[in-house]
Amino acid sequence: MLLEVEPSGGRFTPLQNRLQITPARLSDNLKRMAEHGLLRHLSPLERRHPALPEYVLTEKGLLLRDAAKAVQSAEGMLGYGRLSAKAWNLPLLLALHYEHTRFQDIRFALGQVTPRMLSGRLDELQQIGAVDKSIAELPRPAYIYLLHQDSKPPVRRLAADLSSLL
Repeated sequence: MLLEVEPSGGRFTPLQNRLQITPARLSDNLKRMAEHGLLRHLSPLERRHPALPEYVLTEKGLLLRDAAKAVQSAEGMLGYGRLSAKAWNLPLLLALHYEHTRFQDIRFALGQVTPRMLSGRLDELQQIGAVDKSIAELPRPAYIYLLHQDSKPPVRRLAADLSSLL
């Protein structure tokens, strides 16, 4: 939604048409975004004209919009669809980029991910070809996970883009 607020002119109906969602769902999402300080709803008096935006992104919203653009760009370069649609996919790829290669290292780097969720996401990413899985024998036999060669440049770019926002 953050990516669509400005192209729609910050107005409710064009935003609804671009997102193809029901008015109730859009209204609920916009209220939540306003509660979290991502956007501001302008009253008719503040707008001064019906053609002016109803919703404008706040500074926090602009920052998150830039992060969303970086994610969208990385997903396009990776070519595996919307990886961000599932929890932990992109943080997992970033953890691998930062050389957390063993299961427990990845789990520790991600914080609150459950072992079951992490295992599932690693398997899914391996199946689509984004991650390579192999066995390391030293210091003791264990699986290690690495970014696939084709995944490295987009994930490196994503890491750099997100770091530049901080």
